[in-house]
Amino acid sequence: MLGRSSYEKEYIDACRSQIEAQLAAYKPLAATAGDFEPLFVNALILELEMMFVHRLRTKEGKDGNPANEVRMLCHSILTTGAVMTPPDGSIKYKPATTVLKIEIGQPIKVNIEQFKTLAEAYLKEIEAKFG
Repeated sequence: MLGRSSYEKEYIDACRSQIEAQLAAYKPLAATAGDFEPLFVNALILELEMMFVHRLRTKEGKDGNPANEVRMLCHSILTTGAVMTPPDGSIKYKPATTVLKIEIGQPIKVNIEQFKTLAEAYLKEIEAKFG
């Protein structure tokens, strides 16, 4: 598929609704989820990225924004067993300015509340740059 420079508002809204539905379905299970929560959240992070995977990187920017952060998280989840890896050189990653503030080399263990914050920041970034 070719790179995308825009997404329709309806598509972005549908993606947001899909994530909200999964979070709502998980809510009754949360009390008994235990070690499942970070695995579930990692899968949601991967899903967020896949929803907009064909976005143009030149339009995404490289300032360590939430879209960059999600891309880095996904790469780390898939290639290093969920340990945050350094960016590919094009991203200016400064953990202190990111949503989750995960340091390079730190395990990625994101809870539901952190994911909600990340997802909202990511979708706002996508809307602002691609909507």
